[in-house]
Amino acid sequence: MLAAGACPELAVIVPVLNESAAVGPFVEALAEQREVRFELIFADGGSSDDTLKNISRLAGRFDFPIILRSSAAGRSRQLNTAAQGVQAPWLLFLHVDSRFPDPLALRRGIDALGAAIEAQGHQGVAGHFALRFYDHEGRAPFAYYYYETKARLDRPECTHGDQGFLLARRYFAEVGPFDETLPIMEDTRLAERIRQRGRWLLLPAEVETSSRRFVTEGLLARQVLNALIMNFAAIGWSEFFREAAAIYRRQDQARGLDLLPFLDKIRELLRAKGVAERLQLWWRTGGYVRRHGWQLALAWDAWRSFRRYIPPAQGPLAVLRVFDRWFDRLTDNPAGHLGATLLVWCWFNALWLLLRLRRAQR
Repeated sequence: MLAAGACPELAVIVPVLNESAAVGPFVEALAEQREVRFELIFADGGSSDDTLKNISRLAGRFDFPIILRSSAAGRSRQLNTAAQGVQAPWLLFLHVDSRFPDPLALRRGIDALGAAIEAQGHQGVAGHFALRFYDHEGRAPFAYYYYETKARLDRPECTHGDQGFLLARRYFAEVGPFDETLPIMEDTRLAERIRQRGRWLLLPAEVETSSRRFVTEGLLARQVLNALIMNFAAIGWSEFFREAAAIYRRQDQARGLDLLPFLDKIRELLRAKGVAERLQLWWRTGGYVRRHGWQLALAWDAWRSFRRYIPPAQGPLAVLRVFDRWFDRLTDNPAGHLGATLLVWCWFNALWLLLRLRRAQR
């Protein structure tokens, strides 16, 4: 246990909202970490279940402080509130359904990040752990393998909060805080701000994150919604996030995901715009999709490695290298942008029509 008045070297900050069943197992798993002095700060957003009571019961039972800080709901707001006043030199933003199989993961992570900062000569480095999914009960194993591979790449929009964000407190003061203007995407926005101003380091340890949302909502439906969200955030269509907030479910409310209300909302918002503005939104979406075409090449490389039982991101990426060399040369032009835009438009409307027909048949 930390001596009275001693300052921990690491503050682990975890947002929670109605996570009464998760906080106990999370703390018990975190207690397995060795050779690191840390404090655990739960950032609550107004839980109405037994989350706060369970956190209070856990306080004092472990060899590290457990602190509760409250704010209005919204992960960005919760995280920013919890980070205020922290004295530890290192911050780790982590999800409550994450765990570390290696009891030295935090020690290895801090040491690796500290060495990278020292070698670089300034604070502009942040670390994330190698992602693994658990508890998906064997469903769609290649899909999870692909996401684990992608999360290990140093490419735009591959770094998310489920990998854990480890960075110096002083560096967070430079690149933070988390963006509170949108109800979601706070982790991705901070990750890309770090990538623009500094660099990301893949830390030498794994973090296991629950696949509970994919399992509950449906893997394919969740990934389609994630793709829509990533696109609209990238092209700056904030109107979608304001209007769709009423139909977006938090983790504690998750159940089978129905995409149709989201697609209906997109169509409704588009119909309210003039022709020129609609065309511009589709054009920018096509450009976003074209820039992310490399994920198809990665999927092919990952599939070959998956079939050979090679760990994620450790197999050859030959197709991706060829793709990177030639794809932009062939498609980064008006014809390529137009082709991507038409493909996305056709895909969106075909998906909407299919879901409408299925709804009518019920």
